Amino acid sequence: MSSTDKIRRTARRTVPLLDGAPLTIPLALTALVLLAGFRGAIPENMIGGLAVIVGLGMLLGPLGNRLPVISRIGGGALMCLLTPSILLYAGVFEGNTVRAVTALMKQANFLYFVIATLVVGSILGMSRKLMVGGLIRIFPPLLAGTVTAVAVGIGVAMLFGNDFHRALFYIVVPIIGGGIGEGVIPLSSAYAAALGGDPGDYVAELIPAAIIGNIAAIITAGVLRRLGERRPRLDGGGRLVREGRNDTLVPPTDSIADREPNYALGVLMITGLFVIAALTEKLIPLPAPVLVIILAVLCKLFGIFPASVEADARAVYAIIARHFIFPTMIGLGIVYLPLDNVLSVLSPGYVIACASVVLAMALTGFLVGRAIAMYPIDAALFTVCHSGLGGTGDVAILSAADRMNLMPFAQISTRIGGVSTVITAAWLIRVLG
Repeated sequence: MSSTDKIRRTARRTVPLLDGAPLTIPLALTALVLLAGFRGAIPENMIGGLAVIVGLGMLLGPLGNRLPVISRIGGGALMCLLTPSILLYAGVFEGNTVRAVTALMKQANFLYFVIATLVVGSILGMSRKLMVGGLIRIFPPLLAGTVTAVAVGIGVAMLFGNDFHRALFYIVVPIIGGGIGEGVIPLSSAYAAALGGDPGDYVAELIPAAIIGNIAAIITAGVLRRLGERRPRLDGGGRLVREGRNDTLVPPTDSIADREPNYALGVLMITGLFVIAALTEKLIPLPAPVLVIILAVLCKLFGIFPASVEADARAVYAIIARHFIFPTMIGLGIVYLPLDNVLSVLSPGYVIACASVVLAMALTGFLVGRAIAMYPIDAALFTVCHSGLGGTGDVAILSAADRMNLMPFAQISTRIGGVSTVITAAWLIRVLG
Protein backbone atom coordinates (compact mmCIF):
# COMPACT_ATOMS: atom_id res chain seq x y z
CA MET A 1 0.00 0.00 0.00
CA SER A 2 1.38 3.40 -0.94
CA SER A 3 1.86 6.18 1.58
CA THR A 4 -0.90 8.18 -0.17
CA ASP A 5 -3.40 5.34 0.31
CA LYS A 6 -2.43 5.07 3.98
CA ILE A 7 -3.02 8.79 4.49
CA ARG A 8 -6.44 8.61 2.81
CA ARG A 9 -7.49 5.58 4.88
CA THR A 10 -6.35 7.26 8.08
CA ALA A 11 -8.29 10.40 7.13
CA ARG A 12 -11.43 8.37 6.55
CA ARG A 13 -11.09 6.80 9.99
CA THR A 14 -10.58 10.13 11.76
CA VAL A 15 -13.38 12.10 10.05
CA PRO A 16 -16.75 11.58 11.84
CA LEU A 17 -19.27 9.81 9.65
CA LEU A 18 -23.04 10.13 9.34
CA ASP A 19 -24.62 7.10 7.64
CA GLY A 20 -21.31 6.43 5.95
CA ALA A 21 -20.81 10.00 4.68
CA PRO A 22 -18.41 12.57 6.21
CA LEU A 23 -20.27 14.61 8.82
CA THR A 24 -18.64 17.77 7.50
CA ILE A 25 -20.77 17.66 4.33
CA PRO A 26 -24.27 17.98 5.91
CA LEU A 27 -22.81 20.25 8.60
CA ALA A 28 -21.37 22.69 6.07
CA LEU A 29 -24.41 22.64 3.80
CA THR A 30 -26.81 23.17 6.70
CA ALA A 31 -24.73 26.06 8.01
CA LEU A 32 -24.81 27.70 4.58
CA VAL A 33 -28.60 27.22 4.33
CA LEU A 34 -29.13 28.84 7.74
CA LEU A 35 -26.77 31.67 6.75
CA ALA A 36 -28.90 32.17 3.65
CA GLY A 37 -31.91 32.43 5.96
CA PHE A 38 -30.27 35.29 7.87
CA ARG A 39 -29.70 37.01 4.54
CA GLY A 40 -33.30 36.36 3.44
CA ALA A 41 -32.12 34.28 0.51
CA ILE A 42 -33.85 30.92 1.11
CA PRO A 43 -36.50 30.28 -1.59
CA GLU A 44 -39.87 30.32 0.15
CA ASN A 45 -41.09 27.17 -1.52
CA MET A 46 -40.61 23.40 -1.40
CA ILE A 47 -36.91 23.59 -2.30
CA GLY A 48 -36.07 26.06 0.44
CA GLY A 49 -38.18 24.23 3.01
CA LEU A 50 -36.54 20.89 2.24
CA ALA A 51 -33.07 22.44 2.47
CA VAL A 52 -33.83 23.63 6.01
CA ILE A 53 -35.58 20.56 7.44
CA VAL A 54 -33.39 17.88 5.82
CA GLY A 55 -30.15 19.47 6.98
CA LEU A 56 -31.30 20.03 10.55
CA GLY A 57 -32.99 16.62 10.69
CA MET A 58 -29.84 14.80 9.57
CA LEU A 59 -27.87 16.48 12.34
CA LEU A 60 -30.27 16.73 15.30
CA GLY A 61 -31.94 13.31 14.96
CA PRO A 62 -28.76 11.19 15.29
CA LEU A 63 -27.51 13.57 17.99
CA GLY A 64 -30.64 13.02 20.07
CA ASN A 65 -30.28 9.26 19.71
CA ARG A 66 -26.74 9.45 21.10
CA LEU A 67 -27.25 11.76 24.07
CA PRO A 68 -27.40 10.15 27.53
CA VAL A 69 -30.82 9.88 29.19
CA ILE A 70 -32.76 11.53 26.36
CA SER A 71 -31.77 8.75 23.96
CA ARG A 72 -33.75 6.34 26.16
CA ILE A 73 -37.01 8.25 25.82
CA GLY A 74 -37.23 8.97 22.10
CA GLY A 75 -34.23 11.28 21.91
CA GLY A 76 -34.11 11.78 18.14
CA ALA A 77 -37.81 12.65 17.87
CA LEU A 78 -37.73 14.94 20.91
CA MET A 79 -34.57 16.68 19.73
CA CYS A 80 -36.01 17.33 16.27
CA LEU A 81 -39.38 18.46 17.59
CA LEU A 82 -38.35 20.66 20.52
CA THR A 83 -35.05 22.21 19.38
CA PRO A 84 -36.54 24.13 16.41
CA SER A 85 -39.44 25.26 18.57
CA ILE A 86 -37.03 26.55 21.24
CA LEU A 87 -34.86 28.28 18.63
CA LEU A 88 -37.93 29.89 17.08
CA TYR A 89 -39.12 31.08 20.50
CA ALA A 90 -35.64 32.52 21.16
CA GLY A 91 -35.75 34.41 17.86
CA VAL A 92 -32.85 32.51 16.27
CA PHE A 93 -34.73 31.63 13.09
CA GLU A 94 -35.32 34.49 10.70
CA GLY A 95 -38.73 35.03 9.10
CA ASN A 96 -37.40 33.89 5.73
CA THR A 97 -36.44 30.47 7.18
CA VAL A 98 -39.80 30.03 8.88
CA ARG A 99 -41.74 31.03 5.77
CA ALA A 100 -39.79 28.55 3.65
CA VAL A 101 -40.58 25.69 6.05
CA THR A 102 -44.20 26.80 6.34
CA ALA A 103 -44.56 26.77 2.57
CA LEU A 104 -43.34 23.17 2.51
CA MET A 105 -45.32 21.87 5.50
CA LYS A 106 -48.58 23.77 4.95
CA GLN A 107 -48.88 25.03 1.39
CA ALA A 108 -47.21 21.96 -0.18
CA ASN A 109 -48.59 19.77 2.66
CA PHE A 110 -45.44 17.66 2.89
CA LEU A 111 -46.71 16.19 6.17
CA TYR A 112 -49.67 14.53 4.46
CA PHE A 113 -47.39 13.10 1.79
CA VAL A 114 -45.26 11.50 4.51
CA ILE A 115 -48.32 10.13 6.32
CA ALA A 116 -49.90 8.82 3.11
CA THR A 117 -46.63 7.10 2.20
CA LEU A 118 -46.36 5.44 5.59
CA VAL A 119 -50.00 4.33 5.54
CA VAL A 120 -50.17 2.99 1.99
CA GLY A 121 -46.68 1.47 2.02
CA SER A 122 -47.13 -0.32 5.32
CA ILE A 123 -50.60 -1.66 4.51
CA LEU A 124 -49.57 -2.99 1.12
CA GLY A 125 -46.52 -4.54 2.77
CA MET A 126 -48.49 -6.46 5.42
CA SER A 127 -49.75 -9.98 5.13
CA ARG A 128 -53.54 -10.05 4.80
CA LYS A 129 -53.92 -12.18 7.93
CA LEU A 130 -51.96 -9.81 10.14
CA MET A 131 -53.75 -6.78 8.75
CA VAL A 132 -57.23 -8.18 9.32
CA GLY A 133 -56.31 -9.50 12.77
CA GLY A 134 -54.91 -6.13 13.78
CA LEU A 135 -57.90 -4.15 12.49
CA ILE A 136 -60.32 -6.39 14.37
CA ARG A 137 -58.46 -6.05 17.66
CA ILE A 138 -57.54 -2.37 17.79
CA PHE A 139 -60.87 -1.05 19.05
CA PRO A 140 -61.10 -2.68 22.54
CA PRO A 141 -57.77 -1.19 23.74
CA LEU A 142 -58.62 2.15 22.10
CA LEU A 143 -62.06 2.40 23.69
CA ALA A 144 -60.91 1.20 27.12
CA GLY A 145 -57.87 3.47 26.99
CA THR A 146 -59.97 6.51 26.13
CA VAL A 147 -62.49 5.93 28.93
CA THR A 148 -59.72 5.35 31.48
CA ALA A 149 -57.73 8.36 30.30
CA VAL A 150 -60.75 10.65 30.64
CA ALA A 151 -61.53 9.41 34.16
CA VAL A 152 -57.93 9.56 35.38
CA GLY A 153 -57.23 12.92 33.72
CA ILE A 154 -60.28 14.56 35.29
CA GLY A 155 -59.44 13.10 38.69
CA VAL A 156 -55.80 14.24 38.66
CA ALA A 157 -56.65 17.70 37.31
CA MET A 158 -59.24 18.20 40.05
CA LEU A 159 -56.67 17.15 42.68
CA PHE A 160 -54.57 20.12 41.54
CA GLY A 161 -57.40 22.60 42.01
CA ASN A 162 -59.19 22.55 38.65
CA ASP A 163 -62.96 22.25 38.61
CA PHE A 164 -64.69 19.49 36.63
CA HIS A 165 -65.54 21.77 33.72
CA ARG A 166 -61.96 22.96 33.18
CA ALA A 167 -60.48 19.51 33.80
CA LEU A 168 -62.66 17.91 31.13
CA PHE A 169 -62.97 20.57 28.43
CA TYR A 170 -59.62 22.37 28.69
CA ILE A 171 -57.19 19.63 29.73
CA VAL A 172 -58.48 16.16 28.81
CA VAL A 173 -60.48 16.86 25.64
CA PRO A 174 -57.78 18.81 23.72
CA ILE A 175 -55.26 16.00 24.41
CA ILE A 176 -57.48 13.33 22.87
CA GLY A 177 -59.21 15.57 20.32
CA GLY A 178 -57.07 14.55 17.35
CA GLY A 179 -54.59 17.42 17.06
CA ILE A 180 -54.77 21.13 16.33
CA GLY A 181 -56.36 21.32 12.89
CA GLU A 182 -58.72 18.40 13.42
CA GLY A 183 -59.30 18.88 17.16
CA VAL A 184 -58.44 22.22 18.73
CA ILE A 185 -59.80 24.38 15.89
CA PRO A 186 -63.27 22.77 15.68
CA LEU A 187 -63.40 22.56 19.48
CA SER A 188 -62.73 26.29 19.76
CA SER A 189 -65.63 27.01 17.40
CA ALA A 190 -67.93 24.68 19.36
CA TYR A 191 -66.94 26.28 22.68
CA ALA A 192 -67.47 29.79 21.30
CA ALA A 193 -70.90 28.86 19.97
CA ALA A 194 -71.94 27.37 23.31
CA LEU A 195 -70.30 29.82 25.74
CA GLY A 196 -69.88 32.97 23.65
CA GLY A 197 -66.72 34.84 22.82
CA ASP A 198 -64.17 34.55 20.04
CA PRO A 199 -62.89 31.12 18.90
CA GLY A 200 -59.32 32.46 18.88
CA ASP A 201 -59.44 32.97 22.64
CA TYR A 202 -60.34 29.32 23.17
CA VAL A 203 -57.55 28.16 20.84
CA ALA A 204 -54.98 29.78 23.11
CA GLU A 205 -56.44 27.89 26.09
CA LEU A 206 -56.67 24.52 24.35
CA ILE A 207 -53.33 24.30 22.54
CA PRO A 208 -51.04 23.99 25.62
CA ALA A 209 -52.71 20.78 26.85
CA ALA A 210 -52.56 19.27 23.36
CA ILE A 211 -48.84 20.04 23.02
CA ILE A 212 -47.85 18.87 26.50
CA GLY A 213 -49.88 15.69 25.99
CA ASN A 214 -48.07 15.07 22.71
CA ILE A 215 -44.65 15.50 24.33
CA ALA A 216 -45.67 13.12 27.12
CA ALA A 217 -46.80 10.61 24.49
CA ILE A 218 -43.43 10.84 22.69
CA ILE A 219 -41.57 10.18 25.95
CA THR A 220 -43.93 7.30 26.75
CA ALA A 221 -43.26 5.79 23.33
CA GLY A 222 -39.52 6.01 23.94
CA VAL A 223 -39.91 4.26 27.29
CA LEU A 224 -42.06 1.54 25.71
CA ARG A 225 -39.37 0.97 23.11
CA ARG A 226 -36.78 0.48 25.84
CA LEU A 227 -39.12 -1.91 27.65
CA GLY A 228 -39.49 -3.91 24.45
CA GLU A 229 -35.72 -4.18 24.13
CA ARG A 230 -35.53 -5.58 27.66
CA ARG A 231 -38.63 -7.79 27.42
CA PRO A 232 -38.77 -9.08 23.83
CA ARG A 233 -41.78 -11.29 24.55
CA LEU A 234 -43.92 -8.17 25.06
CA ASP A 235 -42.79 -6.55 21.82
CA GLY A 236 -44.11 -7.40 18.37
CA GLY A 237 -41.77 -5.04 16.56
CA GLY A 238 -44.70 -3.53 14.67
CA ARG A 239 -46.96 -6.58 14.73
CA LEU A 240 -50.14 -6.39 16.80
CA VAL A 241 -51.34 -9.98 16.83
CA ARG A 242 -49.34 -12.78 18.43
CA GLU A 243 -50.47 -15.41 15.98
CA GLY A 244 -49.32 -15.70 12.38
CA ARG A 245 -46.13 -14.84 10.58
CA ASN A 246 -43.04 -13.39 12.17
CA ASP A 247 -42.78 -10.49 9.74
CA THR A 248 -44.68 -7.23 9.56
CA LEU A 249 -43.81 -6.33 6.02
CA VAL A 250 -43.89 -9.24 3.63
CA PRO A 251 -40.42 -9.78 2.15
CA PRO A 252 -40.43 -9.71 -1.62
CA THR A 253 -40.08 -12.92 -3.55
CA ASP A 254 -36.81 -13.56 -5.39
CA SER A 255 -38.27 -12.46 -8.71
CA ILE A 256 -39.48 -9.19 -7.20
CA ALA A 257 -36.29 -8.67 -5.23
CA ASP A 258 -34.25 -8.90 -8.44
CA ARG A 259 -36.35 -6.16 -10.02
CA GLU A 260 -35.34 -2.52 -9.60
CA PRO A 261 -38.23 -0.71 -7.83
CA ASN A 262 -40.20 1.72 -9.94
CA TYR A 263 -40.23 4.62 -7.49
CA ALA A 264 -42.32 6.81 -9.78
CA LEU A 265 -45.06 4.17 -9.86
CA GLY A 266 -44.82 3.83 -6.09
CA VAL A 267 -45.31 7.58 -5.66
CA LEU A 268 -48.21 7.50 -8.12
CA MET A 269 -49.92 4.75 -6.13
CA ILE A 270 -49.54 6.65 -2.87
CA THR A 271 -50.59 10.05 -4.17
CA GLY A 272 -53.24 8.58 -6.47
CA LEU A 273 -54.96 6.76 -3.60
CA PHE A 274 -54.90 9.95 -1.54
CA VAL A 275 -56.46 11.95 -4.38
CA ILE A 276 -59.15 9.29 -4.78
CA ALA A 277 -59.74 9.52 -1.02
CA ALA A 278 -60.11 13.30 -1.33
CA LEU A 279 -62.67 12.75 -4.09
CA THR A 280 -64.53 10.18 -2.00
CA GLU A 281 -64.52 12.63 0.91
CA LYS A 282 -67.14 14.65 -0.95
CA LEU A 283 -69.48 11.65 -0.91
CA ILE A 284 -68.68 10.03 2.42
CA PRO A 285 -68.42 12.19 5.57
CA LEU A 286 -64.96 10.94 6.55
CA PRO A 287 -61.63 12.81 6.26
CA ALA A 288 -59.30 11.85 3.42
CA PRO A 289 -56.58 10.46 5.78
CA VAL A 290 -59.11 7.93 7.07
CA LEU A 291 -60.48 7.10 3.63
CA VAL A 292 -56.99 6.44 2.26
CA ILE A 293 -56.57 3.77 4.96
CA ILE A 294 -59.84 2.15 3.88
CA LEU A 295 -58.84 2.27 0.21
CA ALA A 296 -55.43 0.75 0.90
CA VAL A 297 -56.99 -2.02 3.01
CA LEU A 298 -59.49 -2.84 0.26
CA CYS A 299 -56.72 -2.91 -2.34
CA LYS A 300 -54.76 -5.34 -0.18
CA LEU A 301 -57.73 -7.55 0.68
CA PHE A 302 -58.89 -7.96 -2.92
CA GLY A 303 -55.42 -8.08 -4.49
CA ILE A 304 -56.05 -5.06 -6.72
CA PHE A 305 -52.34 -4.55 -7.33
CA PRO A 306 -49.86 -7.29 -8.25
CA ALA A 307 -47.10 -8.04 -5.76
CA SER A 308 -44.49 -6.29 -7.91
CA VAL A 309 -46.47 -3.04 -7.84
CA GLU A 310 -47.02 -3.31 -4.08
CA ALA A 311 -43.24 -3.62 -3.80
CA ASP A 312 -42.88 -0.24 -5.53
CA ALA A 313 -45.02 1.42 -2.85
CA ARG A 314 -43.03 -0.35 -0.14
CA ALA A 315 -39.79 0.93 -1.71
CA VAL A 316 -41.00 4.54 -1.41
CA TYR A 317 -42.17 3.78 2.14
CA ALA A 318 -38.70 2.48 3.03
CA ILE A 319 -37.02 5.69 1.85
CA ILE A 320 -39.41 7.98 3.72
CA ALA A 321 -39.36 5.89 6.92
CA ARG A 322 -35.56 5.70 6.96
CA HIS A 323 -34.45 9.12 5.80
CA PHE A 324 -37.27 11.68 6.10
CA ILE A 325 -38.85 11.18 9.52
CA PHE A 326 -36.38 13.36 11.45
CA PRO A 327 -36.59 16.15 8.82
CA THR A 328 -40.38 15.99 9.04
CA MET A 329 -40.09 16.41 12.81
CA ILE A 330 -38.02 19.57 12.26
CA GLY A 331 -40.81 21.00 10.14
CA LEU A 332 -43.40 20.10 12.75
CA GLY A 333 -41.39 21.78 15.49
CA ILE A 334 -41.08 25.01 13.51
CA VAL A 335 -44.65 25.21 12.22
CA TYR A 336 -46.89 23.32 14.66
CA LEU A 337 -45.33 23.69 18.12
CA PRO A 338 -45.87 27.22 19.48
CA LEU A 339 -43.76 27.16 22.64
CA ASP A 340 -45.01 30.52 23.90
CA ASN A 341 -48.52 29.09 24.38
CA VAL A 342 -47.17 26.24 26.48
CA LEU A 343 -44.99 28.43 28.69
CA SER A 344 -47.91 30.75 29.44
CA VAL A 345 -49.76 28.05 31.43
CA LEU A 346 -46.88 25.84 32.54
CA SER A 347 -47.12 24.59 36.12
CA PRO A 348 -46.30 21.26 37.81
CA GLY A 349 -49.97 20.45 38.38
CA TYR A 350 -50.92 21.21 34.79
CA VAL A 351 -48.10 19.06 33.39
CA ILE A 352 -48.89 16.16 35.73
CA ALA A 353 -52.58 16.29 34.80
CA CYS A 354 -51.74 16.20 31.08
CA ALA A 355 -49.22 13.39 31.55
CA SER A 356 -51.73 11.35 33.55
CA VAL A 357 -54.09 11.28 30.55
CA VAL A 358 -51.35 9.86 28.35
CA LEU A 359 -50.03 7.35 30.89
CA ALA A 360 -53.51 6.05 31.68
CA MET A 361 -54.18 5.50 27.98
CA ALA A 362 -50.85 3.73 27.42
CA LEU A 363 -51.21 1.46 30.46
CA THR A 364 -54.77 0.52 29.58
CA GLY A 365 -53.80 -0.25 25.99
CA PHE A 366 -50.94 -2.39 27.29
CA LEU A 367 -53.15 -4.41 29.66
CA VAL A 368 -56.14 -4.80 27.34
CA GLY A 369 -53.88 -5.66 24.41
CA ARG A 370 -52.19 -8.42 26.38
CA ALA A 371 -55.58 -9.77 27.47
CA ILE A 372 -56.77 -10.19 23.86
CA ALA A 373 -53.63 -11.84 22.46
CA MET A 374 -51.95 -8.70 21.11
CA TYR A 375 -48.36 -7.68 21.69
CA PRO A 376 -48.90 -5.32 24.65
CA ILE A 377 -46.19 -2.80 23.74
CA ASP A 378 -47.49 -2.38 20.20
CA ALA A 379 -51.08 -2.18 21.49
CA ALA A 380 -50.02 0.54 23.95
CA LEU A 381 -48.25 2.45 21.16
CA PHE A 382 -51.16 2.73 18.75
CA THR A 383 -53.52 3.45 21.67
CA VAL A 384 -51.36 6.28 22.99
CA CYS A 385 -51.43 7.87 19.53
CA HIS A 386 -54.96 8.97 20.45
CA SER A 387 -53.28 11.50 22.74
CA GLY A 388 -51.04 12.94 20.03
CA LEU A 389 -51.31 15.99 17.78
CA GLY A 390 -53.14 14.26 14.94
CA GLY A 391 -50.94 13.11 12.08
CA THR A 392 -48.18 15.32 13.49
CA GLY A 393 -48.28 13.41 16.76
CA ASP A 394 -48.47 10.01 15.10
CA VAL A 395 -45.24 10.64 13.20
CA ALA A 396 -43.49 11.88 16.37
CA ILE A 397 -44.74 9.10 18.63
CA LEU A 398 -44.01 6.25 16.24
CA SER A 399 -40.63 7.77 15.41
CA ALA A 400 -39.68 7.73 19.10
CA ALA A 401 -40.72 4.07 19.25
CA ASP A 402 -39.20 3.15 15.86
CA ARG A 403 -42.58 1.73 14.81
CA MET A 404 -43.49 3.61 11.64
CA ASN A 405 -45.17 0.45 10.31
CA LEU A 406 -47.93 0.97 12.90
CA MET A 407 -49.00 4.16 11.11
CA PRO A 408 -52.29 2.76 9.68
CA PHE A 409 -53.46 1.69 13.14
CA ALA A 410 -52.19 4.92 14.70
CA GLN A 411 -54.14 6.95 12.14
CA ILE A 412 -57.33 5.06 12.98
CA SER A 413 -56.69 5.68 16.67
CA THR A 414 -56.07 9.37 16.10
CA ARG A 415 -58.68 10.16 13.45
CA ILE A 416 -61.61 8.04 14.63
CA GLY A 417 -60.85 8.71 18.29
CA GLY A 418 -60.37 12.42 17.63
CA VAL A 419 -63.57 12.89 15.64
CA SER A 420 -65.56 11.01 18.28
CA THR A 421 -64.06 13.19 21.01
CA VAL A 422 -64.79 16.46 19.21
CA ILE A 423 -68.41 15.50 18.51
CA THR A 424 -69.01 14.32 22.08
CA ALA A 425 -67.34 17.39 23.63
CA ALA A 426 -69.30 19.78 21.38
CA TRP A 427 -72.53 18.18 22.58
CA LEU A 428 -71.52 17.99 26.24
CA ILE A 429 -70.45 21.62 26.53
CA ARG A 430 -73.88 22.70 25.30
CA VAL A 431 -75.54 20.45 27.88
CA LEU A 432 -73.26 21.28 30.83
CA GLY A 433 -72.60 24.90 29.87
